[in-house]
Amino acid sequence: MQHFISPYNKKAKIKFPKEITIYDTTLRDGEQTPGVCLGKNEKLEIAIELDKLKIHQIEAGFPIVSKREQESVKAITSQGLNAQILSLARTKKEDIDAALDCDVDGIITFMGASDIHLKHKMKVSRDEALAISMNAVEYAKEHDLFVAFSAEDATRTDLDFLKTIYKQAESYGVDRVHIADTVGAISPQGMDYLVRELRKDITTGIAMHCHNDFGMALSNSIAGLIAGGNAVSTTVNGIGERAGNTSLEELVMALTIVYGVDLGFNLENIQNLSKVVEKHVKIPISDNKSIVGKNIFRHESGIHVDAVIEEPLTYEPFLPELIGQKRHLVLGKHSGASAVKAKLKQYDFTLNDLELKEIVKEVKTVRENGKYITDEVFLDIVDKILNYTNYN
Repeated sequence: MQHFISPYNKKAKIKFPKEITIYDTTLRDGEQTPGVCLGKNEKLEIAIELDKLKIHQIEAGFPIVSKREQESVKAITSQGLNAQILSLARTKKEDIDAALDCDVDGIITFMGASDIHLKHKMKVSRDEALAISMNAVEYAKEHDLFVAFSAEDATRTDLDFLKTIYKQAESYGVDRVHIADTVGAISPQGMDYLVRELRKDITTGIAMHCHNDFGMALSNSIAGLIAGGNAVSTTVNGIGERAGNTSLEELVMALTIVYGVDLGFNLENIQNLSKVVEKHVKIPISDNKSIVGKNIFRHESGIHVDAVIEEPLTYEPFLPELIGQKRHLVLGKHSGASAVKAKLKQYDFTLNDLELKEIVKEVKTVRENGKYITDEVFLDIVDKILNYTNYN
């Protein structure tokens, strides 16, 4: 048994779409994280790792930004990856042409749709926004591209106008419409309502592009799928503008383990992918980050360690090897004899009960004095106790 999840999940009788597409935007929205700038080789390595995971679509970049960005996107499209390669494009002919020059499979084109965006960012009327958007969709479809149309700030957009713009896009042959929760302002219940309302009029694919300003990007994405959406935008490690986007590893593992929705991903590559992205974007993964954080499979509390040694699933929802992680027993002030025994076993030490008791006591004392119990520190403690007991 590799995992053990609450039996009440199945009682909820949740229904997901038969087909779900995960498109990753680490190389585009992820790179828009303040301070992040990825070179061609870095983007290429991340794209290859995403492909090893068997991601469905990769949003490789925003070609119109610069010549180097175009070179990076083209380097990815020339790799012959299994994933579909998309790029971002404004609703402008020159953006779409730049994408075409990079030989992408498709584009995501976008238009601010909320009144606040139309007035203060786009500076156009609703009718003008509608016309501009459809011209872009039409032009892209004429060039045989996969086309996704994203209504920016959709979750703060008037519902009637949102339906109008999506229905128009559908009539122009768009392959998918995107709900951009641009400032993470919707709730899971709100997303459920919105997607169900859109499904009354929209038959094409509906994707959720969620930001994590209130820590609800993952919940909103899953709520959208349950309500009838069938695609989700993600980033590795949840990076992205401000608080980031829906975390790829969290979504994949939540669907696979918690909800029992297997999308065929190569789960063993999750940890390595996370580390590659961490290395290139230079944003350290928090120790307590879900799924890929250092602490997810680290145990210190004596009560926990006793149980984990007997049966790991007592304090782990799934085994670390499933995603390329490893379990670590950490020694500290909460450690008991079982943890110390396990550590001693790694070094082939066999001690009597008195020696074991003294080592446990010394481990607690050293940690409470502010020193971390590394392997080197632990071995020093063992030497100290053994020398003392043998001498006495």
